[in-house]
Amino acid sequence: MDERDDRWIAAAASALLAAEYERVPIDALSLRPRGLSTETAYRIQAAAVERRIAGGARVIGHKAGATSKAMQEQGGVDEPDSGVLLDDMVLHTSSTMARSALMQPRVEAELAFRLGCDLVGPSVGLEEARAAVKEVFLALEVIDTRFTNWQITLADSIADNASCARVVTGPMVPLSTDLDLAAEPLVVSVNGTAVATGEGRAVLGDPLRALVWLAGRLHRIGEGLRAGQLVLAGAVHASLPLKAKSTVHAHSPNLPPVELHVR
Repeated sequence: MDERDDRWIAAAASALLAAEYERVPIDALSLRPRGLSTETAYRIQAAAVERRIAGGARVIGHKAGATSKAMQEQGGVDEPDSGVLLDDMVLHTSSTMARSALMQPRVEAELAFRLGCDLVGPSVGLEEARAAVKEVFLALEVIDTRFTNWQITLADSIADNASCARVVTGPMVPLSTDLDLAAEPLVVSVNGTAVATGEGRAVLGDPLRALVWLAGRLHRIGEGLRAGQLVLAGAVHASLPLKAKSTVHAHSPNLPPVELHVR
Protein backbone atom coordinates (compact mmCIF):
# COMPACT_ATOMS: atom_id res chain seq x y z
CA MET A 1 0.00 0.00 0.00
CA ASP A 2 1.56 3.31 -1.07
CA GLU A 3 1.48 6.79 0.42
CA ARG A 4 -1.62 7.69 -1.58
CA ASP A 5 -3.48 4.81 0.04
CA ASP A 6 -2.35 5.96 3.49
CA ARG A 7 -3.67 9.45 2.72
CA TRP A 8 -6.97 8.02 1.48
CA ILE A 9 -7.35 5.91 4.62
CA ALA A 10 -6.77 8.97 6.79
CA ALA A 11 -9.26 10.96 4.70
CA ALA A 12 -11.88 8.18 4.90
CA ALA A 13 -11.51 8.02 8.70
CA SER A 14 -11.92 11.78 8.90
CA ALA A 15 -15.00 11.69 6.68
CA LEU A 16 -16.66 9.04 8.86
CA LEU A 17 -15.95 10.96 12.05
CA ALA A 18 -17.29 14.15 10.48
CA ALA A 19 -20.44 12.35 9.31
CA GLU A 20 -21.05 11.10 12.84
CA TYR A 21 -20.41 14.51 14.40
CA GLU A 22 -22.47 16.50 11.88
CA ARG A 23 -25.08 13.74 11.38
CA VAL A 24 -24.75 14.10 7.61
CA PRO A 25 -24.18 10.71 5.92
CA ILE A 26 -21.61 10.00 3.24
CA ASP A 27 -21.57 7.58 0.30
CA ALA A 28 -20.43 4.02 0.97
CA LEU A 29 -16.65 3.69 0.64
CA SER A 30 -17.07 0.46 -1.31
CA LEU A 31 -18.58 2.45 -4.19
CA ARG A 32 -15.21 3.88 -5.18
CA PRO A 33 -13.75 2.38 -8.40
CA ARG A 34 -11.19 0.31 -6.51
CA GLY A 35 -13.77 -1.02 -4.07
CA LEU A 36 -12.89 -1.62 -0.42
CA SER A 37 -11.13 -4.66 1.00
CA THR A 38 -11.70 -5.82 4.57
CA GLU A 39 -8.00 -5.25 5.30
CA THR A 40 -8.24 -1.61 4.23
CA ALA A 41 -11.54 -1.26 6.09
CA TYR A 42 -9.95 -2.36 9.37
CA ARG A 43 -7.16 0.16 8.78
CA ILE A 44 -9.77 2.91 8.37
CA GLN A 45 -11.48 1.75 11.56
CA ALA A 46 -8.17 1.82 13.44
CA ALA A 47 -7.37 5.31 12.15
CA ALA A 48 -10.76 6.62 13.28
CA VAL A 49 -10.40 4.97 16.70
CA GLU A 50 -6.94 6.51 17.09
CA ARG A 51 -8.46 9.94 16.41
CA ARG A 52 -11.14 9.30 19.03
CA ILE A 53 -8.51 8.26 21.57
CA ALA A 54 -6.47 11.37 20.80
CA GLY A 55 -9.63 13.34 21.57
CA GLY A 56 -9.91 11.78 25.03
CA ALA A 57 -11.86 8.55 24.49
CA ARG A 58 -10.66 5.31 26.09
CA VAL A 59 -10.87 1.76 24.73
CA ILE A 60 -12.96 -0.45 27.03
CA GLY A 61 -13.54 -3.50 24.85
CA HIS A 62 -14.65 -4.94 21.54
CA LYS A 63 -17.77 -6.06 19.71
CA ALA A 64 -18.29 -9.00 17.42
CA GLY A 65 -20.91 -8.31 14.78
CA ALA A 66 -22.84 -10.39 12.24
CA THR A 67 -22.29 -13.51 14.34
CA SER A 68 -25.82 -14.87 13.83
CA LYS A 69 -27.55 -16.06 10.67
CA ALA A 70 -30.33 -13.54 11.30
CA MET A 71 -27.90 -10.61 11.22
CA GLN A 72 -25.88 -12.03 8.31
CA GLU A 73 -29.03 -12.47 6.24
CA GLN A 74 -30.27 -9.01 7.17
CA GLY A 75 -26.94 -7.44 6.21
CA GLY A 76 -26.25 -9.62 3.19
CA VAL A 77 -22.93 -10.86 4.59
CA ASP A 78 -21.53 -14.31 5.35
CA GLU A 79 -18.90 -13.69 8.02
CA PRO A 80 -18.52 -11.79 11.30
CA ASP A 81 -16.82 -8.44 11.78
CA SER A 82 -15.55 -6.58 14.80
CA GLY A 83 -15.40 -3.09 16.22
CA VAL A 84 -13.90 -1.25 19.18
CA LEU A 85 -15.89 -0.12 22.23
CA LEU A 86 -14.99 3.27 23.66
CA ASP A 87 -16.03 4.60 27.04
CA ASP A 88 -18.10 7.45 25.59
CA MET A 89 -20.33 4.94 23.77
CA VAL A 90 -21.52 3.15 26.92
CA LEU A 91 -24.79 3.76 28.78
CA HIS A 92 -26.05 1.93 31.86
CA THR A 93 -29.42 0.21 31.92
CA SER A 94 -32.47 2.50 32.22
CA SER A 95 -30.54 5.37 30.62
CA THR A 96 -32.30 7.79 28.29
CA MET A 97 -30.89 8.52 24.85
CA ALA A 98 -31.92 11.14 22.31
CA ARG A 99 -32.93 9.62 18.97
CA SER A 100 -31.79 12.84 17.30
CA ALA A 101 -28.19 12.16 18.36
CA LEU A 102 -27.96 9.42 15.73
CA MET A 103 -28.85 9.07 12.06
CA GLN A 104 -30.38 5.71 11.17
CA PRO A 105 -30.22 3.79 14.46
CA ARG A 106 -31.29 0.21 15.00
CA VAL A 107 -31.15 -1.86 18.17
CA GLU A 108 -30.32 -5.46 19.02
CA ALA A 109 -30.12 -7.56 22.17
CA GLU A 110 -26.96 -9.49 22.94
CA LEU A 111 -25.13 -11.57 25.49
CA ALA A 112 -21.98 -9.82 26.63
CA PHE A 113 -18.99 -10.44 28.85
CA ARG A 114 -16.50 -8.74 31.13
CA LEU A 115 -13.16 -10.51 31.10
CA GLY A 116 -11.28 -11.45 34.25
CA CYS A 117 -8.02 -12.20 32.49
CA ASP A 118 -6.34 -11.68 29.13
CA LEU A 119 -7.43 -13.82 26.20
CA VAL A 120 -4.73 -13.83 23.56
CA GLY A 121 -3.15 -16.16 21.04
CA PRO A 122 -3.82 -17.82 17.69
CA SER A 123 -5.79 -20.81 18.93
CA VAL A 124 -7.91 -19.90 21.95
CA GLY A 125 -10.27 -22.75 22.88
CA LEU A 126 -13.86 -22.62 24.05
CA GLU A 127 -13.06 -23.69 27.61
CA GLU A 128 -10.22 -21.18 27.77
CA ALA A 129 -12.65 -18.47 26.65
CA ARG A 130 -15.19 -19.44 29.30
CA ALA A 131 -12.52 -19.47 32.00
CA ALA A 132 -11.49 -15.93 31.01
CA VAL A 133 -15.00 -14.55 31.61
CA LYS A 134 -15.46 -12.89 34.98
CA GLU A 135 -19.03 -11.67 34.45
CA VAL A 136 -21.82 -12.03 31.93
CA PHE A 137 -24.66 -9.61 31.20
CA LEU A 138 -27.38 -8.65 28.76
CA ALA A 139 -26.68 -5.67 26.53
CA LEU A 140 -28.55 -3.59 24.01
CA GLU A 141 -26.35 -2.48 21.14
CA VAL A 142 -27.50 0.53 19.18
CA ILE A 143 -26.05 0.30 15.70
CA ASP A 144 -26.03 3.16 13.23
CA THR A 145 -24.59 3.80 9.81
CA ARG A 146 -22.75 6.96 8.81
CA PHE A 147 -23.45 6.08 5.18
CA THR A 148 -26.48 7.19 3.19
CA ASN A 149 -28.41 3.99 3.92
CA TRP A 150 -28.01 0.45 5.21
CA GLN A 151 -27.20 -0.91 1.72
CA ILE A 152 -23.55 -1.41 2.63
CA THR A 153 -20.95 -4.14 2.32
CA LEU A 154 -19.19 -5.94 5.16
CA ALA A 155 -16.14 -3.79 4.48
CA ASP A 156 -18.18 -0.58 4.78
CA SER A 157 -19.48 -1.73 8.15
CA ILE A 158 -15.97 -2.59 9.33
CA ALA A 159 -14.63 0.84 8.34
CA ASP A 160 -17.54 2.37 10.25
CA ASN A 161 -16.43 0.60 13.46
CA ALA A 162 -18.78 -2.31 12.75
CA SER A 163 -21.69 0.17 12.78
CA CYS A 164 -21.50 0.46 16.59
CA ALA A 165 -22.96 3.65 18.06
CA ARG A 166 -24.00 2.97 21.68
CA VAL A 167 -23.93 0.07 24.13
CA VAL A 168 -26.40 -0.25 27.00
CA THR A 169 -25.09 -2.55 29.71
CA GLY A 170 -27.30 -4.54 32.05
CA PRO A 171 -26.22 -5.57 35.56
CA MET A 172 -23.21 -7.87 35.43
CA VAL A 173 -23.24 -11.19 37.28
CA PRO A 174 -20.62 -13.93 37.69
CA LEU A 175 -20.66 -16.62 35.01
CA SER A 176 -21.72 -19.69 36.96
CA THR A 177 -20.39 -23.08 35.92
CA ASP A 178 -23.89 -24.47 35.31
CA LEU A 179 -25.20 -21.64 33.11
CA ASP A 180 -25.63 -22.81 29.52
CA LEU A 181 -25.35 -19.61 27.54
CA ALA A 182 -26.12 -21.37 24.27
CA ALA A 183 -29.55 -22.31 25.62
CA GLU A 184 -30.29 -18.90 27.19
CA PRO A 185 -33.38 -17.40 25.48
CA LEU A 186 -33.57 -13.62 25.09
CA VAL A 187 -36.83 -11.72 24.62
CA VAL A 188 -36.87 -8.14 23.33
CA SER A 189 -39.86 -5.85 23.80
CA VAL A 190 -40.60 -2.33 22.62
CA ASN A 191 -43.07 -0.32 24.68
CA GLY A 192 -44.16 -3.49 26.43
CA THR A 193 -44.77 -5.60 23.33
CA ALA A 194 -42.47 -8.55 22.57
CA VAL A 195 -40.98 -8.05 19.12
CA ALA A 196 -37.99 -10.40 18.87
CA THR A 197 -36.54 -13.52 20.45
CA GLY A 198 -33.41 -15.58 20.10
CA GLU A 199 -31.22 -18.04 21.96
CA GLY A 200 -27.55 -17.73 22.72
CA ARG A 201 -26.77 -20.54 20.26
CA ALA A 202 -27.79 -18.21 17.43
CA VAL A 203 -24.33 -16.68 17.90
CA LEU A 204 -21.87 -19.07 16.25
CA GLY A 205 -23.50 -22.01 18.05
CA ASP A 206 -22.38 -20.65 21.44
CA PRO A 207 -21.83 -16.96 22.33
CA LEU A 208 -18.48 -17.88 23.89
CA ARG A 209 -17.31 -18.66 20.36
CA ALA A 210 -17.47 -14.92 19.69
CA LEU A 211 -14.61 -14.58 22.17
CA VAL A 212 -12.69 -17.31 20.37
CA TRP A 213 -13.25 -15.61 17.00
CA LEU A 214 -12.30 -12.17 18.33
CA ALA A 215 -9.15 -13.40 20.03
CA GLY A 216 -8.07 -15.00 16.76
CA ARG A 217 -8.78 -11.90 14.68
CA LEU A 218 -7.00 -9.60 17.12
CA HIS A 219 -4.00 -11.95 17.31
CA ARG A 220 -3.52 -11.56 13.56
CA ILE A 221 -2.91 -7.84 14.06
CA GLY A 222 -0.74 -8.27 17.12
CA GLU A 223 -3.44 -7.54 19.70
CA GLY A 224 -5.70 -9.44 22.07
CA LEU A 225 -8.58 -9.24 24.50
CA ARG A 226 -7.55 -7.83 27.87
CA ALA A 227 -8.66 -8.32 31.47
CA GLY A 228 -11.42 -5.89 32.40
CA GLN A 229 -12.59 -5.36 28.84
CA LEU A 230 -16.22 -5.71 27.78
CA VAL A 231 -17.05 -7.90 24.79
CA LEU A 232 -20.35 -8.00 22.90
CA ALA A 233 -21.01 -11.39 21.33
CA GLY A 234 -23.44 -10.17 18.65
CA ALA A 235 -27.19 -10.07 18.23
CA VAL A 236 -29.33 -13.19 18.63
CA HIS A 237 -32.00 -11.70 16.32
CA ALA A 238 -32.28 -9.35 13.36
CA SER A 239 -31.86 -5.70 14.31
CA LEU A 240 -34.91 -3.49 14.92
CA PRO A 241 -35.50 0.17 14.00
CA LEU A 242 -34.96 2.44 16.99
CA LYS A 243 -37.62 5.13 17.22
CA ALA A 244 -38.14 8.15 19.44
CA LYS A 245 -40.56 7.90 22.37
CA SER A 246 -39.87 4.21 22.88
CA THR A 247 -38.57 1.93 25.61
CA VAL A 248 -36.57 -1.13 24.58
CA HIS A 249 -36.31 -3.93 27.12
CA ALA A 250 -34.50 -7.28 26.95
CA HIS A 251 -34.69 -10.10 29.45
CA SER A 252 -33.74 -13.75 29.84
CA PRO A 253 -34.38 -16.37 32.54
CA ASN A 254 -30.96 -16.31 34.19
CA LEU A 255 -29.62 -12.78 33.67
CA PRO A 256 -30.81 -9.37 34.89
CA PRO A 257 -32.78 -7.36 32.31
CA VAL A 258 -31.50 -4.34 30.39
CA GLU A 259 -33.54 -1.35 29.25
CA LEU A 260 -33.14 1.79 27.16
CA HIS A 261 -35.44 4.81 26.98
CA VAL A 262 -35.40 6.81 23.75
CA ARG A 263 -36.68 10.36 23.54
